[in-house]
Amino acid sequence: MYLVYADKQGQVFDHPEVIALGRNGDIITEIMEDELIPLPEGATLVGLPHTRPIGMDPQTGEMLPLDSELQAVGALLPQGYTRLLLPGYLKTDKTQKFPLFGYTAVVWKDGDFHVAARMSDDPERWNPRNCDVPTLEAKVRELNGKYPDNRLYQHLTKCALDYECLTASNTFLQRWEGAVPVSYSCNAGCFGCISEQPDDSGFPAPQTRMSFRPNVDEVVQIMLEQLNSPDSIISFGQGCEGEPSTQAPIIIEAIKRVRAITKTGYININTNAGLTDHIRGIVDAGLDLMRVSTISALDDHYNAYYKPRAYTLKNVEKSLRYASDKGVYTSINYLVFPGVTDREEEMEAMIDFARRTGLRLIQLRNLNIDPESYLELIPKARGEVYGMKQMIEILEAELPGVRIGSYSRPPEGWTLKVEQAKLRK
Repeated sequence: MYLVYADKQGQVFDHPEVIALGRNGDIITEIMEDELIPLPEGATLVGLPHTRPIGMDPQTGEMLPLDSELQAVGALLPQGYTRLLLPGYLKTDKTQKFPLFGYTAVVWKDGDFHVAARMSDDPERWNPRNCDVPTLEAKVRELNGKYPDNRLYQHLTKCALDYECLTASNTFLQRWEGAVPVSYSCNAGCFGCISEQPDDSGFPAPQTRMSFRPNVDEVVQIMLEQLNSPDSIISFGQGCEGEPSTQAPIIIEAIKRVRAITKTGYININTNAGLTDHIRGIVDAGLDLMRVSTISALDDHYNAYYKPRAYTLKNVEKSLRYASDKGVYTSINYLVFPGVTDREEEMEAMIDFARRTGLRLIQLRNLNIDPESYLELIPKARGEVYGMKQMIEILEAELPGVRIGSYSRPPEGWTLKVEQAKLRK
């Protein structure tokens, strides 16, 4: 398992005399064979700016930093893969921050690149090769022509064509899970927000947040176009917007109007679930699926990252419990990070949280962040650090009724729901 590095020009090489190392949080560590998989299709290798690679001398077992003119290399994983270790590196300028991506340890092994990761879900639907650009461009023209005054389709055009957002693309291709953003405001100030960052944050947001409030007609048009098959999903709450439940009146009215026309497909919301009264109204209007974003079930860690405004983690728990009790298929968008998520106290708290709220699905998502900035922000570890592989195995063992995956999906037994809907008609 040899170290991978990049030169000044960004060319990537392996070093056949140095063993690759990874990082679990701020701890440099060896990479185990059972933590490696071949570099997945769709992954990207990137040089880490202002770093020098660090490996291990195979003869002495000592850590060995490479020349400061070289860069460490990380892999950016496609959706459906969970990072187990960060790349092994030392920063040459600690004032410089990485762009907001999720960096994974990469090695050269058996004549090919391998990464410290595991496949947590079937990535096929979210593989970019399934998004044919000419077909997408034609559908963009078609739906913008059909709804020339719909500002949401205009906004999603940029998301699909410029940012290559697959959820936005699905909205035009009218398949799988599509997007209907509604909010330009948020009740949290997430440290790693990808659509809005303070000017002095040091890492600019990679996406532009929507800047208008859509009307109900615009929302309904997109929902009806998307909900065209039994397993189709339309989702409020996208990376290009704030917290969708801040626009609860629009969402509630849109759901009611859509469900008066069709029972087909699933209506989902991706939310921080802090506005419990708003979530109750949305659930009661006819919500099918709810995915709640969280980074921890511990208040001090949660608050440090999310910086909630006028809500607490207890509100989040109440929202999940209410939705679950009303028959909504609930999941969490669990932002995971090696050396943090696998801490003993984090695992214990999350297992208890999942049991109390009746969770059905945990979606593991790699936290896109500058590692040093994140580790400085959150509380220090209070217990043993187990490693991400063992953390996932513990969740699977302790929560046998909870699915561990990466995506929103129609719940098991959705065909029964479709047949019941037909009978209601």
